Amino acid sequence: MPIRGDLDAVDTLQDLSVHNALVYYFAPPPRSGETDPRMTNFLESISNDALPVHLLYISTSGVYGDTGGDWVTEDSPLNPKTDRSKRRVDAERQVREWASDSGVPYTILRVPGIYGPGRLPIDKVKSGRPVLREEDAPYSNRIHADDLARICVDAVTDGEPNEIYNISDGNPGSITEYYFAVADLLGVDRPPTISLEEAREQFSPMLLSFLEESKRLDISKIRDRLGYEPRFPSLVKGLQASLRVEGIIH
Repeated sequence: MPIRGDLDAVDTLQDLSVHNALVYYFAPPPRSGETDPRMTNFLESISNDALPVHLLYISTSGVYGDTGGDWVTEDSPLNPKTDRSKRRVDAERQVREWASDSGVPYTILRVPGIYGPGRLPIDKVKSGRPVLREEDAPYSNRIHADDLARICVDAVTDGEPNEIYNISDGNPGSITEYYFAVADLLGVDRPPTISLEEAREQFSPMLLSFLEESKRLDISKIRDRLGYEPRFPSLVKGLQASLRVEGIIH
């Protein structure tokens, strides 16, 4: 059941019906700043006599920053490099502090790139826009939307309260590998590749910020605690399923 409210307008949040509810908070922070005032507004709108039973928040793997391709666990230090990730660190902090004060249990999922039906770079691949050459491409992580949805349920119903989990398909790759796989399945030419130096001249600051971080997410914790195994551990299988749903391949 979605709850209506404008997280940028506190006066619309006073009558939110979260009493005894399981709250899934998926709203993104604002596009600027190093804090998340939307999370502040939401948490401050919850009355102490009408508390939810659990709050699950989707954060980002970007909170770890760049580790040079090393594996990261939930105990790895947070080192956000971009304001985008700093906003998520702030939101995590707010959730933990609010949960401690209110007694409401929380779950935080640190999530990488989400792909699935309607979330594929089909137009970009077909347009022939360049991608970073493979030898320059950093490690990246991803999760199919269906696997993420299942984790959101299982982490609350089967998991311990007040936990943080890394989430991915367990098979780090690169964004170049991702675009190549999409092109191969579509039966079109792979995008041309350029060097990192060329990319710095041609790519947007937003895209470059993703390419300047390299890490591999260790998902041992959620595997050990919840017996999690992704339905789509293989990028190709996940892409094939997504393209079938969209009716692009059979």
